[in-house]
Amino acid sequence: MRDRYTTHRQAFQWDIPARFNIGAAILADHVDDDRVALIDVQEDFRCTRYSFGELRQASARLANGLRGLGIRPGDRVGIFLSQSAPLAITHLATYLVGAVAVPLFTLFGDEALSYRIKDAGIAALVADVKDWPRLAAIRSEWGSLKWVLLTGREDDVSPDVLSWRRLIERSRTDFDPHPSRSDDPALIIYTSGTTGSPKGALHAHRVLLGHLPGVSMSHQSFPARNDMLWTPADWAWIGGLLDVLLPSLYCGVPVVAYRPRKFDPEQAMELLRRFPIQNIFFPPTALRLMRSVLRTPPAGVHLRTLASGGESLGADIYDWIRSTLKVDVAEFYGQTEANMIVSNAPDVFDPIPGSMGRAAYGHDVRMMTEDGHEAGVGEVGEVTVSVSDPVGFLGYWNRPEATLAKTRNHRIHTGDLAKKDDQGYLYFVGRVDDMINSAGYRIGPTEIEEIILHHPDVALVAVIGKPDPIRGEIIKAFIVPAHPNIPEDKLSEEIKALVRTRLGSHEYPREVSLVDALPMTTTGKIQRQILRQQEQQKMRHGNERPNL
Repeated sequence: MRDRYTTHRQAFQWDIPARFNIGAAILADHVDDDRVALIDVQEDFRCTRYSFGELRQASARLANGLRGLGIRPGDRVGIFLSQSAPLAITHLATYLVGAVAVPLFTLFGDEALSYRIKDAGIAALVADVKDWPRLAAIRSEWGSLKWVLLTGREDDVSPDVLSWRRLIERSRTDFDPHPSRSDDPALIIYTSGTTGSPKGALHAHRVLLGHLPGVSMSHQSFPARNDMLWTPADWAWIGGLLDVLLPSLYCGVPVVAYRPRKFDPEQAMELLRRFPIQNIFFPPTALRLMRSVLRTPPAGVHLRTLASGGESLGADIYDWIRSTLKVDVAEFYGQTEANMIVSNAPDVFDPIPGSMGRAAYGHDVRMMTEDGHEAGVGEVGEVTVSVSDPVGFLGYWNRPEATLAKTRNHRIHTGDLAKKDDQGYLYFVGRVDDMINSAGYRIGPTEIEEIILHHPDVALVAVIGKPDPIRGEIIKAFIVPAHPNIPEDKLSEEIKALVRTRLGSHEYPREVSLVDALPMTTTGKIQRQILRQQEQQKMRHGNERPNL
C-alpha cells in the first residue's frame, strides 16, 4: 500500500471556530430530520428508532425543562445512565443550556458515585427509575443536588424528584442554544490516578472537533455511505462517548445503543447480524472473548471498519480479525485527558501489529525524556501532547496542583512511555506511574486500597495490575492482615465483596494474597513496582497459571 500518511498530515488544518456548542452543532439542520440517528436496542433485540428530528425536538424540550428548573451555564448535570436514547438526549440538552455534563458509570458503587457527585457539585442528576431506591438511600449525602430526573417513570415522585419524560412533554420545542465559546467547559469525566482521589478531567466544547481526525483515521475515512457505529464500551467513559456517540451524531451517522449487563460475544455477533452495523469499536478484552467462541467467518455480518484501543493487540489477534471478521483492525491510543492522539489508518498506511499507530492528523505528539528533550528514533520517552491541542483537557476540576503537574512545560504528560521508529510508528513500552489497565478501564490503585483498609482485619494493602491474557491486567491486592491466623479464603471473599459494593464490579481485586510484609522505601512508601516484577517473574517461570 502506498503510504499517504505524510501527505494527509501536511494538508490537515484545524478549523476550530470561536463559538462552538456541541449540542447545537450536532442538532444543526445539516442532516435530514427523518434520517435515523439512534437505534435503542434492548437485550432481547427489540428496538426503538429515533430520527435526527426526534432527537432535536426531545433535546430542545429537555433543555427548556432544565432551564426552567434553574440550571444555568456552568452548572453540572450528572448523567447516571447506560447506553440509551435518554442518555444521548440528556447530553445534548445539557450542552444546549451551556451546562457541564458529568457522565457517571452505572456500575459505580455507592461510595464511588457519591464522591463524584459531591466533588463536581452536581445540581441535577438524571438516572433510571430502577436505581431510585438505591439513590434515595444515599441522596442526603449530596448537598449540592437540587433535582433528580428519573427516566422510565411517568409521574413525579416529589417536588424535586421528577419524571424525565414528563418534564420533556410539558416543555416547549423551540430553544435558543447558549452561545458557547469553543473553549468553554462542556464535560467532566472522572479518571483515577495512582495517588489521591479520582480527578475530574474538564473538557471544552472543542473536544468533539479534536476527536474527529482520530475517528476518521481509525474508521477509514469516516463517515462513508451506509456507516453505522456500535461499541460495547459504556458511554460514561471517554471511549464510548467521544470515540463513538458524539462524533457519529455530529457526522450524521446513526449509532446503535446496546449494552447488556455483561458482554457476551455470541450476543454481540447476533446484534451484528440483526442490524446493518458497519463500524465497531471493540476494546481488546471484547475481541479476545469473541475469538474464544468465533472460529469461522460469521454469516450475515458485514463490517467496514474495526477500531480498538486501551492496550496493545498482538499479531495473533490481528490475524484472527483479518481471517474471521474480514477487516483490518485500527488500533488507537489516548487517555481521558487527551484522547485519540495516535491512531492507525488502514486505508492510508499499513498497520503494524504491536504499534499504537502514528500521531493523528493535527496532533503534536512528542516523546519526552526525563531531562526534557524530545526522544530520538528508538529512544524511550513519555508520550506528551501540546496543552493547546483541541482534544486536550482544560484541567482537573478544582485540582490546580494536579493540573500543573500534568501540564508542565506547556505539554500534557500522559504518564505512558513509548518509542518511535523512523517511519513515525509509536510502540507502547510501559507506564510511568502505577495505573492499572484492566479490560479497557484505566484504574488507579489508591481508591481501591482506601476501601480495603476499611476492613477491620487489614493492616496494610497494596494493589497492582497483574498480567492477564484476557483482560490485559487483573487487579491483585496484597494484604498484611491485622491479626495472625486469619482465614485467607474468608478474608479474600470479604475484600472482593467490599470493593465490588463500594466502588464497582470493574474495580474489585480478582486475586487477594495475604503476605507478612510489603516492600517499602525508606520513607515508608509502598514499592508497587517490586510486586509487579515478582508477579511477572512467577508467570515467566511458570510458577503460576494465568487468571482466565
